[in-house]
Amino acid sequence: MDVHINLFAIIVAAIASYVIAALWYALIFRKQWQKLSAINDMKPSALNAVLSLVGSVVMSFVLFHLIVFSNGYLHVSGIAGGLIGGFHGWLGFVAPVTLMTKLYEKKPWGLWLLDNGFWLISLLVMGSILSVWM
Repeated sequence: MDVHINLFAIIVAAIASYVIAALWYALIFRKQWQKLSAINDMKPSALNAVLSLVGSVVMSFVLFHLIVFSNGYLHVSGIAGGLIGGFHGWLGFVAPVTLMTKLYEKKPWGLWLLDNGFWLISLLVMGSILSVWM
């Protein structure tokens, strides 16, 4: 299968995830996240900010491929295909991994819900962008 990679869509989806994270953690749920995580310093270093963006690009690239292959199998495209791909990416990879982290680090369930709410919304938006621009 020959897969045409839309690098522009991958970058835009990664930036969208980065912006959603900033809104989610710095504006909308800042106080709740600080309380649940017991972290009061919200000032990431420049290196952490760059690494977060690189991580978003990698996630976007992998999600793009997940959507390409699942759309071919499910015969679904457009926003619906992106939402399906984003949801399955969250359900199959993010939710179980963060669940294990929560269980062994003994963090509050509210933190798991807050973080997973971000990841679910982020992956749904990323998937929609990627699928529409495929």
